[in-house]
Amino acid sequence: MTDFLQLVKERRSAGNFLPGHPIKRQELDAIFDGVKLAPSAFNLQHTNYVAVIDPTTKERLQQAAYGQHKVISSSAVIAVLGDKQAFRQASEIYEGLKLLGIVSKQEYEHMVQDTVSFYETRGTSFLRDEAIRNASLSAMLFMLAAKEKGWDTCPMIGFDPEQVKDVLNIDDQYEVVMLVTIGKEKTESRRPRGYRKPVSEFVSYI
Repeated sequence: MTDFLQLVKERRSAGNFLPGHPIKRQELDAIFDGVKLAPSAFNLQHTNYVAVIDPTTKERLQQAAYGQHKVISSSAVIAVLGDKQAFRQASEIYEGLKLLGIVSKQEYEHMVQDTVSFYETRGTSFLRDEAIRNASLSAMLFMLAAKEKGWDTCPMIGFDPEQVKDVLNIDDQYEVVMLVTIGKEKTESRRPRGYRKPVSEFVSYI
């Protein structure tokens, strides 16, 4: 197994990718198999992904991403979506606990009711924030899992979310949290890593 700290150090945001490195669906599935273990509030698993490997669709996404070259040079573009209505799946997600006898029927019903109530009473801004929070956790794990499999990535916020929704036919239930390009980095295009604050500048103890 790859040393975790080394993996973290080797992960870089790739600004350009080498041509001729297609990524297979099976390879992406192997990455996502680890990503499914990402933490999420109430285990609601708010994150959905759309993996774009079709060249024509990538070209349309490049336009939605203001023409950025890394979109078209990548092996795939991953749209990271946060489900603002994820709490409505609570009954399905928790049902396994009931069937396995881990919780009683009454406990199961309370779990579902408490989770749904928690989200329904907090308003639309909270639902959007939760979608972004949980999808961001999942996306970070995706990038680390991809690096562990030998793939390089770059998270992107430079895009028109409405255009992305139109290209990928995404319902308004989902927030387009980010795009992540994936491929084999063209390392000669890489710039030195930018300044990182020392721990003392971003951590305080009370």
